[in-house]
Amino acid sequence: MKKNRKLLSMLFALMLISMSVFAFTACGNNDSDEQDDGRAAQVEDQEDDTDEPEAPPEDEADEPEEVTEPEEEEPEEVIEPEEEAEPFSIGVIQLMEHPALDAATEGFIAQLRDEGIDFTYEVQNGQRDVAILDTIANLFVGNEVDLVLANGTMSAQAIANATNTIPVVGVSITTFVGAGVVESNEAPGRNITGASDMNPIQAQIEMMLEFLPNIQTIGLLYSSNEANSVYQASLAREIIEELGLSSESATITSAADLQQVATSLAGNVDAIYIPTDNAIAGAMGVMANISAETDTPVFAGEENMTMGGGVATLSVNYYELGRQAGRMAAMILRGEGEPATMPIQFAEQYNYTVNGFMVDLLGIEVPARFLDYIFMPE
Repeated sequence: MKKNRKLLSMLFALMLISMSVFAFTACGNNDSDEQDDGRAAQVEDQEDDTDEPEAPPEDEADEPEEVTEPEEEEPEEVIEPEEEAEPFSIGVIQLMEHPALDAATEGFIAQLRDEGIDFTYEVQNGQRDVAILDTIANLFVGNEVDLVLANGTMSAQAIANATNTIPVVGVSITTFVGAGVVESNEAPGRNITGASDMNPIQAQIEMMLEFLPNIQTIGLLYSSNEANSVYQASLAREIIEELGLSSESATITSAADLQQVATSLAGNVDAIYIPTDNAIAGAMGVMANISAETDTPVFAGEENMTMGGGVATLSVNYYELGRQAGRMAAMILRGEGEPATMPIQFAEQYNYTVNGFMVDLLGIEVPARFLDYIFMPE
């Protein structure tokens, strides 16, 4: 009996142990499931947080954010650089090279510079040849220069035949009307104006009489193909007659004629008067020799001619005459005048000149009022 009770007690104890193990295992499984469920829920929450951002509080959501627009800046004024105007182009037609014409061109260029005109220029020498002058005139017209300086009567005639639109300023031209390039001195009426080198012929003839009070016959020597010379010679002839003297004329067509014609004339007169003549101006050395050989005083219409072989003169200052022409050109280029309505101007400055070498050579006594004007040739 006791043995059976002991056996029953042992069986009962084993049953209790088995039940305890089963209960512990079941609890462990439940805790593991709960942990897995927690981890899963936590992952789902993280996924939800990623897909749907947290909504802002209702107050912040309802009130739209105030957007501050940037102030409009006024556009900066863009100053475009001014285009630089091209310099004026000027063509210079010079009849030939000799001191008077050279001085006129130099004065013209100097005055334009003093006026502040921006320009370029080209000087062409016509060599006193009509064909060459015409070629030069057509060259400048083809180049569409802005203005032409016509230095000398034949130069003005050449450019007048080539254009009636390009402005032309003439210089060293005795008579613009006589040359046929303008309608009148007061109103040129076309594209040409300028400054005349008309000589004070009356004063020059009277000056001859102060140096040579006993002369009776005055020879007139000039180029028959230069309108300026022909015109001056005709005026001189009238003045000589008015003074009760006689005159004899001799003409050339080129410097090649000068030696023979001048020598012949010198044998028939007491003194020779030469107006401003381009052909003779370039050959005054010939006249100096003839004057010395024949003992015949020569009076020329221009100071450089006088210093080349003459006795004395009252002369236009050609450098200053060129400046006068330059002032006229500056007005035209600035749009302040037009050639057609700009009156022809006349020389404003004259110079007395006495050739000290020739008066000594010929034994001529210089009147007292001219003593300050004696110059020796270089």
